Amino acid sequence: MVIKMPIKFHGNYVVIIRSPGSEARERCQKLTVRELSGEEKERSYPGVASADLPTHQVTFYDFGCKRIIEGKLKTNSEDRVVFSVREKEYEFAPFVPKKG
Repeated sequence: MVIKMPIKFHGNYVVIIRSPGSEARERCQKLTVRELSGEEKERSYPGVASADLPTHQVTFYDFGCKRIIEGKLKTNSEDRVVFSVREKEYEFAPFVPKKG
């Protein structure tokens, strides 16, 4: 599945991490998203129901630290993408500085 939101390697993005009872908003860079192959899913998640399997691997840098998550694509639009990772939700959107 093609990600509709334009992703530029040197772009700046906002990541909102939601978990039950909390929400954190941060900036990130070097965002990449790739779809997991069927072989990768089977090897990494044996015995997991196909409805619960992650669909994509997301890599980004947050405060200089590389983070890699594997999640199920939940929202795919031109202005944001959202992935479900266990009990958390990761929303990525382009960072737009406030004018003022």
